[in-house]
Amino acid sequence: MDTGFSHADAENDFLRVRRRQVLSRLASWLRREPDDVSEILPFDEVVAALGRTGERRLGLQVIPLDSIVGSVDRTTDFDRWFRPRSQRTRERWERLARAQRRGEVIPPIDVYRVGGLHFVRDGHHRVSVAHAVGLRVIEARVTEVMTRLDAAGVEYRGDLITKDLRRVFLDRVPLTGPALDSIRVTDPWSHAELSETVEAWGFRLMQHERRYLDRETVARRWWSEEFQPVVRMLREAELIDGRTDAEAYLQLACQRYQLLRTHRWDDEVVARLRADPGRPH
Repeated sequence: MDTGFSHADAENDFLRVRRRQVLSRLASWLRREPDDVSEILPFDEVVAALGRTGERRLGLQVIPLDSIVGSVDRTTDFDRWFRPRSQRTRERWERLARAQRRGEVIPPIDVYRVGGLHFVRDGHHRVSVAHAVGLRVIEARVTEVMTRLDAAGVEYRGDLITKDLRRVFLDRVPLTGPALDSIRVTDPWSHAELSETVEAWGFRLMQHERRYLDRETVARRWWSEEFQPVVRMLREAELIDGRTDAEAYLQLACQRYQLLRTHRWDDEVVARLRADPGRPH
C-alpha cells in the first residue's frame, strides 16, 4: 500500500515490478514457453518483415499502453510489459516514478505506429512507470510507418518469420486484391515452394509465347489461367481434402509431376491423382 511519501512509494513501485518480472520469467521457464513470449518486439525486425513503404507524422495523441509492444533500441532493458530486467535502470526509473506521484508534468513519449502496434523511440522508462502505477493510456508523439503487409497476427518475435516469408513471396509473385487473399498456407515455408512453382510456370509460359513477361504479368496470368481453373477442377474431384486452395494446388502439382512427369492438368491427370493415395511431404 502507498505510504504517502513519494520517495518510499517509488522505491516500492520499482521493487514490485522487478519482483513480478523475475516471477514471470520463472513461470515461463517452468511452463517451457518459447523464449520470445516475454520479449519486447524489435522495431527494425518487424518493419523489415512487413516491408516498409513510407511514414508520416501524426502529432500528439493519447494511445493505449497495451498497444505499446516494442522498442527501437532498448529491447534488452525491459520485458514485453516494460518491466525492468535488471537493477541498472533503477535510479532513473525511481526518479520518474517520484515525479509521476507528485503530479509533475511528464513529457510525452515518442513512438512509431505500425498498424495497431506502437514501438518506443524515446520514453521507455515513462512507459514502464505508467504501467506500474496502473495507467491505461499515455500521451505520445506518433509517427506512422506504412508497410506492404499489415501487422495483424504479429504478437511474438517468431511471428515475423511468417510475415517475412509472405513478403518475399509477394516480391517474387506480386499479386494484389482477391488474388492475394486467396493464397493462404498453414506452413510459412510453403510460400517459398509456391514462389518456385509460379516462377517455373512463368518461364514455361514465356518459352511458349517467345516473349518476355514481367513478374506482375506472370503473377496475374498464373492466378487466372492456372491457379483458379486447377482449384475448380480439384474441388470438383474432391481433392482439396481439408487444405487451403493454395496448399492443395501446391501439393498436388508436385505429386502430379512425380507421378506423370507432366505439367498439364486434364481429366487423366486428375484420375491418376485421385487413384494414388500418396501425399508429398
